[in-house]
Amino acid sequence: MQSTVSSMSDPIIQRIDNFHCHRGRLFAERRNRGYTLYHAGSGAPVARLRPTGQADRVEVLYWSLWSETWKQAGPFGRTVLPLDEALQFIASEDIFWASG
Repeated sequence: MQSTVSSMSDPIIQRIDNFHCHRGRLFAERRNRGYTLYHAGSGAPVARLRPTGQADRVEVLYWSLWSETWKQAGPFGRTVLPLDEALQFIASEDIFWASG
């Protein structure tokens, strides 16, 4: 699933690959306007990150099993965080791990 060429040349994918998640290793693929993160063990989608164009800030989305679409992760709308904080947020919140 993971492309070595894109991983080697994309700094965001490299940072995701290097992130230590206590729930299991993540890997990412560049898709459309962002990045899809998967649980390496199961292949289940975990999160979607959309760069905002402001430094390394990304919008964080989760996969909804009910609607089978990406949904905003915040209770009142968009959740936009720097990449490292977004990865910590994903690791700590159960909603991202419901599908796997």
